[in-house]
Amino acid sequence: MSRIGKKPVEIPNGVSITINGSELTVKGPKGQLSRVFSDAVEIKQEEGTLVITRKDDQKESRALHGLTRSLVQNMVTGVTDGYTKTLDIVGVGFKAEAKDQNVLLALGFSHPIYFMPPEGVTVQVTTPTQLVVSGINKEVVGLVAAKIRSLKKPEPYKGKGIKYSNETIRRKAGKTAGKK
Repeated sequence: MSRIGKKPVEIPNGVSITINGSELTVKGPKGQLSRVFSDAVEIKQEEGTLVITRKDDQKESRALHGLTRSLVQNMVTGVTDGYTKTLDIVGVGFKAEAKDQNVLLALGFSHPIYFMPPEGVTVQVTTPTQLVVSGINKEVVGLVAAKIRSLKKPEPYKGKGIKYSNETIRRKAGKTAGKK
């Protein structure tokens, strides 16, 4: 039995859940999320909790058991608290600027980069060198943060680029050869 899959998902106050076959819809104070799950697992609502069980003991069902429980928990957490990722911009002249809901990034290229986040995700510029990506869907927030980071990945010599705020960049020593 999956250790994660057998834990029930607590439903906080203010969250309503609708189960329609294999589709689960979660509504909360921050918004609404909907997802279709595999038929190999079954989701039941019992007294303020959601219980995920698998229909058989096949390999696919066992693999989907814990995954489904984690996805349901992420949906419930997203509509109650939401998710955020913080990005730091490191480098001389590297900066971000808010333009409506979009972000204008100066990353050392010959042109500025205009980034438009997808619907449901907000990108805030707290300081010119810090971005906060937030939304209710954990997958989309992580994907948008990864796309922004991929515009200029941090390099190991000077550490210039866009990095997650909790990320540490392994630094390398530069050339040490002397002059002849």
